[in-house]
Amino acid sequence: MEYLSYSAPTTGSIASIATLVSLLATYSIVFIAIYVLIIIAQWRIFTKAGEKGWKSLIPIYNLVILFKIVGLSPWLLLLYLLLWIPVVGWIISIVLAILPMVKLGQAFGKSTGFIIGLIFLTPIFEMILGFGSAQYVGTGTTNPTDTNI
Repeated sequence: MEYLSYSAPTTGSIASIATLVSLLATYSIVFIAIYVLIIIAQWRIFTKAGEKGWKSLIPIYNLVILFKIVGLSPWLLLLYLLLWIPVVGWIISIVLAILPMVKLGQAFGKSTGFIIGLIFLTPIFEMILGFGSAQYVGTGTTNPTDTNI
């Protein structure tokens, strides 16, 4: 008959756990700080575009307002429901990530290089838009689905 024995945790295992906890805490603090900066930048972008800043705080609704700011129909957000379809969903996901950033750069009168930055480094370039001297110039078109949202 075999007996299992219990041994007290060693100093090495306690140190490993402490290291893991401290790394997790550090990464969490850094992540939260960056996320707060992104929220503030989006608030400023919305304000520059003539929308109320608090609208950037509400999930999904902030995408509706962003699509309105850049001149896209908010109904395009329904395409997110197709993300469950394997290949089609991946393509839609990529398009819905790139298209609003291209339009956002154009709505602020930015160059192609800046738009490429918005696509690949969205948080950094949103901070540049929000905290920088960029001015909202609009989309140049009127949105037929424009409603008072």
